[in-house]
Amino acid sequence: MSGEKQKAAPEKKEKAPVELPSIEQLREELSKEQYRHSYNRVLRSTIFSLLVVAAVTVLLAVLLLPVLRISGTSMTETLYDGDIVVAISGRSYDCGDVVAFYYNNSILVKRVIATAGDWVDIDEDGNVFVNGEQLDEPYVNEKALGQCDIEFPYQVPDRKNFLLGDHRATSIDSRTSAVGCVDDGLVIGKIVFRVWPFASIGFVR
Repeated sequence: MSGEKQKAAPEKKEKAPVELPSIEQLREELSKEQYRHSYNRVLRSTIFSLLVVAAVTVLLAVLLLPVLRISGTSMTETLYDGDIVVAISGRSYDCGDVVAFYYNNSILVKRVIATAGDWVDIDEDGNVFVNGEQLDEPYVNEKALGQCDIEFPYQVPDRKNFLLGDHRATSIDSRTSAVGCVDDGLVIGKIVFRVWPFASIGFVR
C-alpha cells in the first residue's frame, strides 16, 4: 500500500422531497391566469371599440356634420369672426340658407340668394330682386351694391347658386367674377347651429 491516505468517499445528501401544489393552489393559479387572459381580451376589445367610435365620429363630422370656424366679417351681423358653427350636408339648398363652400383651397360662408335658372338684379342702393320681386332681407343691416363687376339682370347658370354675404359693403361674393356663382358640388353644407361663443349659442338663420 502507498503511504497516501485514502480519501473517504463524500457522504450523499438526501434531496428534500418536492412539495407539490395543492388542488386549491392550482385552482387559484388557474383563476389568475384566466383573469389575465380575460382582462387582456376585454382591453383589446375596448380599445378597438374606441377606435371605431372615433373613426365614425370623425367621418360623420367630415361628411355629415362639418364643424367650421368663421373667419372675417362678410357675414356680420349674422356670424362674427371666431364663431364656431355646425353645418349639415345636403344635396340642395333654398334661398335664404347660410352655406359653406370651397373656394381656392379655402372655405367661405355666404347666403343663398338665388338658385339655378333664377334671374337676379341689384340696384345702386343695394336692393336685391329675384325673378322681378324684391327680397325681404332682415338679416342685412346696411344695404350696398358692394364690389360688383357683373351685368344685371343676371341669370344663375344650371347647377349653380348665387351667394351674397350679409355684410354687403365688404363681402366678396357672386357679384364679382372672381367668385361668381358656386357649383352645387362645392357646397359643403348648410350652417344650422352656432356652438361658440357660449353667449351666442343657437340656431343660425
